[in-house]
Amino acid sequence: MKNVFLLLSLFSVLVNAREYKVVFDCSSADASYIKSRMWLVGKTIDMIEEQGDTAKVALTLHGSCVAMVAKDYDMTVPDEDVQDIKQSQQYLKKLAKRKNVTITACAMSLAHNAIEKEDVLPFVKISKNSFLDTIRYQNDGYALMSFK
Repeated sequence: MKNVFLLLSLFSVLVNAREYKVVFDCSSADASYIKSRMWLVGKTIDMIEEQGDTAKVALTLHGSCVAMVAKDYDMTVPDEDVQDIKQSQQYLKKLAKRKNVTITACAMSLAHNAIEKEDVLPFVKISKNSFLDTIRYQNDGYALMSFK
């Protein structure tokens, strides 16, 4: 009887589990804000998973937000922003280790910020145009969360 109850409970959890699909789009130039948002993305995924649901997460980076994907970011950001970008990159590295997270940087933004493709962290995908990626994610049912 105990096993039947356990199986029914497990079945109920599986049937009621939801999948969250979200694209976090970052274009902000505010290093402190970017840092807080990278932390919040990880925390949000944790909260979704703690309630028994799943998350499929895309993170699209463009504009000044791409500085955190550079291996040598201290040459591309103002001195006062280096610590925030360093912490943002640490959060980004943690996110990249999750199997349900895809991180993409815009090639046009990388070029605009003088970041060579060879200097981009290895887990970051490079897209010709992150607007196209964001549109595709939305067309595929992903909710859009923008960090401006």
